[in-house]
Amino acid sequence: MQQDVFVQRTLFQLKMAECRVFLVNRPVVLILFGTRDESRYAYRMTHPLFLLSGYPIGLLEIAAGGVAFCALVLFIMAIGLLRAGGSRRLEAELAAERQREIDDKMAGLSQINAELAGRLRGMGDALTSRQGELARLLTERLDAVGHRVGQGLESNGRFAADQLTKLSERLAVIDKAQEKLTGMTQEVVSLKDILANKQSRGAFGQGRMEAIVRDGLHPAAYEFQATLSNGSRPDCLIRLPGDERAMAVDAKFPLEAFTALKDAANDAEREQAGRRVRADLSKHIKDIADKYLLSGETQDLALLFVPSESIYADLSSHFDDVIQRANRARVLIVSPSLLMMAIQVMQSLVRDRRMQEQTHLIQREVRSLLDDLRRLGDRVAKLDVHFRQAQEDVAQITTSTEKLVRRGSRIDQLELDPQTAPTAGTAPLRNAAE
Repeated sequence: MQQDVFVQRTLFQLKMAECRVFLVNRPVVLILFGTRDESRYAYRMTHPLFLLSGYPIGLLEIAAGGVAFCALVLFIMAIGLLRAGGSRRLEAELAAERQREIDDKMAGLSQINAELAGRLRGMGDALTSRQGELARLLTERLDAVGHRVGQGLESNGRFAADQLTKLSERLAVIDKAQEKLTGMTQEVVSLKDILANKQSRGAFGQGRMEAIVRDGLHPAAYEFQATLSNGSRPDCLIRLPGDERAMAVDAKFPLEAFTALKDAANDAEREQAGRRVRADLSKHIKDIADKYLLSGETQDLALLFVPSESIYADLSSHFDDVIQRANRARVLIVSPSLLMMAIQVMQSLVRDRRMQEQTHLIQREVRSLLDDLRRLGDRVAKLDVHFRQAQEDVAQITTSTEKLVRRGSRIDQLELDPQTAPTAGTAPLRNAAE
C-alpha cells in the first residue's frame, strides 16, 4: 500500500509542474514553461552540447533522459512493490489456512482426549469395582482358611495336651519303677562292702554263712533252717529267680579234723590227721548229696561252706582228690570269698529277673507311648494337609493379585502424545483398554 501511495504522489508532482513538451523537429526541442521569464532560457536548453551517432545531445535531451530513467526506475519499483505485497498477502492467506487446519486438528485432538479420558474413567471405575470384589473374595477366603486352620489347631492342641498328659502319667509310672530298681540296687551290698566287714569274716560256721547271705541277698531270696520234704533241714535255702527249686547250703564243715591236722607235732600225726580229714569230708559230702539233692525240690547242686580262707587254701593244696570227689557228687566246696562271689552271681540273677519284670512293665508303657506318638503323628499329618491346602489357597490368591497389579501397571503406564494424528492415536489406546 505504501508503494502505491508513493507512485501516485510522484505522478501528481509531475502534473503540478505544468510543463508541456513538444517535439518540433529532431534536432530542436522547444520547452515552454508556465511563465514568460523562463522562456528566455529555452535556447540554452536546446543548444546541442555534443553529437551521439550524428544526433545532437543538449541539456534538454539529458534532462528528458534523466526524467525518463527516473520514471522507469519508479515504475520498476512500483511493480516490485506490488508483487511483494501480493506475495505477502498470499503468505498471509497460506498462514491463515494453516492456522485454521491446526485449529481443526487441535479441536479433533481435544475431542479424542475427552473420549479417552471418559474411557479411562470408565476403566478406572471398572477396575475399582473389580478390586473391591476381589478384596471381598480374598477376605472371605482368608476368613474361611483362618477359621478352618484355627479349628484344626484347636483340635490338635487338645489332642496334644491329652497325649502329653497321658505321657506324663506313663513317665510317672516309669519313674516309680526306676525308684524301685534304685531301692533294690541300694539294698544289694557289693563285694567290696562284704570283704570290708571284719566282724563277719571273724565268724565261723553258721554265723559266718548267715552273715554273708544276709549281706548279699534280699530276705525273700533265702531261708535259714528250712525243712525239706524228706525231713532234712539244710542251713540255708537260696531261691533263684524264675525257678521254684531252691539251692541248699551246708555250713557244718568238719573243723575237728583240720584242727588235729594243725596241731600235729610229727609226720605220723599229720598223716593220721590227713586220713581223718579225707574220711570226714567224704562222709559229709555223701550226706549232703543224699539229703539236700532232691529232684524237683532242690537244685542239682549244693554248696558246702568252708568258714576260713586258709582252710580252703590247705584243702585245695593238699586234698585235691577230695575236691574232685565233691564235684562228682554235685557238691561245690566254697570259701567265704567264693560264697560271696556265688551270692554276687545270685544277686545279678535276682536283679536281672526283677529288671526283666520291670522291663516288661516299661516295655508295655513304651508301647503305649509309641501308639500315642503314632496317633499324634497321624494328627500332625492331617494338620500338615490342612496347612498345605491353606498355602495353596494363599498362593492362588497371590497369583490373582499379581495379575491385577500387572494390569493396573500397564494402564498406569499409558501416555497420550498430543502431536499424534487422531487416527494413529486412538487404535493403540483402544487395544490397551481392551
